[in-house]
Amino acid sequence: MRRHTTSDGASIAFADEGAGRPFLLLHGWGAHGGFFHEVRAALSTRVRVITPDLRGHRFSPDDPARLTIDRLAHDVVDLIEALDLADTIVVGWSMGAMLAWRALTLGAAPRVSGAVTIDMSAKIANDETWRFGMRGGQDRATLERYAPAMGADWPAYCRHFTQCLFAEGRGIETASLAEQALHGALDNDPAQLAPLWLSLVRQDMRAMLSAVSTPMLIVHGAQSQLYDENAAIALQRIMPGARRLTYARSGHAPHMEEPARFAADIEDFAEALKAARGKGAPP
Repeated sequence: MRRHTTSDGASIAFADEGAGRPFLLLHGWGAHGGFFHEVRAALSTRVRVITPDLRGHRFSPDDPARLTIDRLAHDVVDLIEALDLADTIVVGWSMGAMLAWRALTLGAAPRVSGAVTIDMSAKIANDETWRFGMRGGQDRATLERYAPAMGADWPAYCRHFTQCLFAEGRGIETASLAEQALHGALDNDPAQLAPLWLSLVRQDMRAMLSAVSTPMLIVHGAQSQLYDENAAIALQRIMPGARRLTYARSGHAPHMEEPARFAADIEDFAEALKAARGKGAPP
């Protein structure tokens, strides 16, 4: 594990494996870089794979007052620049997708050739203007009330939310993934994650995304317990040039539920962008 010191003095832990074209993998809220273990192992034999523990998670703690989506997005830009990455494929899962989107508007775009987003919405809180947030229909006030529960009983909260990450009805396979995710989530500190959750709930990236021109692949798990297919369709409408890919057997975490396919798909996406550039066509 390596460390990067950000412009404001925070210390960000990250793994850096393999060589070649860089793939930057950004985990979701309450997770950490280890949630990409199988994909990282598959990719790092052929490309360079960077997996940070984002600020506020596991090995990258910080002052809770500084934990916002914008701050973490600035960290992503900072890391890309510090490592002098170019022609990068950024992969963002859940909250990590929001960080990827925001980073593109904060200066990362010239160094990023494509972005992959995994099961995320442009706005997770539902209201009268947006019905494509969390599939339970929760509005902002309801989602904000989750924050106190984190500190009250973090292990119980972790057990609940990790059960929601994967497709239901796959028996021992889902149970095993949920147990792995539970142990990973427990590596985090709720005092760090609660303020970041509040920042996540308050995001609305619709207007920003309409101006993003970076080629995008939208990945959705057909059996996601968190977002239904309409969230992915709505994203594609906001970004008409984006491609959409559905994983019929997966829930919220296709990169964990179908890791071999996911690794192959994002490599294919990267190669297609390279081929399009070689032919002088728009990516």
